[in-house]
Amino acid sequence: MRILLITGISGSGKSVALNVLEDAGYYCVDNLPPPLLPALVRTVDGEHTRCVAVAVDARSAQSLAELPHTVAALREEGHHVKVIYLTASTHSLVARFSETRRSHPLSHELRPGENPASRRTLIECILEERERLLPIEKLGHVIDTSELSANKLRAWVKELAEVEYAPLTLFFESFAFKHGVPLDADFVFDVRAVPNPYYDVTLRPLNGRDAPVIAFLDAQPQAIELLADVRAFVAKWLPSFKKDNRSYLTVAVGCTGGQHRSVYMAERLGAYFSDSERVVVRHREQP
Repeated sequence: MRILLITGISGSGKSVALNVLEDAGYYCVDNLPPPLLPALVRTVDGEHTRCVAVAVDARSAQSLAELPHTVAALREEGHHVKVIYLTASTHSLVARFSETRRSHPLSHELRPGENPASRRTLIECILEERERLLPIEKLGHVIDTSELSANKLRAWVKELAEVEYAPLTLFFESFAFKHGVPLDADFVFDVRAVPNPYYDVTLRPLNGRDAPVIAFLDAQPQAIELLADVRAFVAKWLPSFKKDNRSYLTVAVGCTGGQHRSVYMAERLGAYFSDSERVVVRHREQP
């Protein structure tokens, strides 16, 4: 079984890392006390789960010292165990907690004999957490997220976990401007400059998937030129969206009624990119 332990300082990105792994198909558990890790592995192994990710933090203070022994025992049983330790500078952590207005997990703990009215400051909590986690910092790969964007952290976690990147899904959606622009559109292209088949009474009841409409628009130089421009634009910028770890990209193509020109363009674009990409074509105004 592949077991990935995510640990480190609160506010350094453990939730971001765990979400990446959950999206990749890992069975994920947050804030699991280390003594329960072997039992969890046995349980999910019996359910034929092959990938498990567990987040461990300083709230399990009493049992953190046993984590290195637990990791070693799991490896001896034949499990592939990898540890990722996330950290950040105190300055960065203070800024993050201030921005999110969340309290530090250790701020709710009371030390023996401590007055409930005298809570520890954020910096005191961060320093104590560093001290608690010191024995396990060297267990695995350390990532300093101080100057790291959330997106870059996702990419690094995927690489360290040897997670295959889920292919981006490219949506081409036709729509009618008179009914509004789709809210989920990343790019919107207006094809109303193309001659409208609607004004041909024989084509009016048809749509952009019907052969007579396709033949009509194929014969229009404006349609062919505009199609080539949109296709070139999407092809140019698609690699950047893939590199940005996007799961999908929606290209909306609109005309007046969402029946002829936009449907034709969306179908043509979908057919072109389907040879190399995961493509979905949908028509908002069509039944």
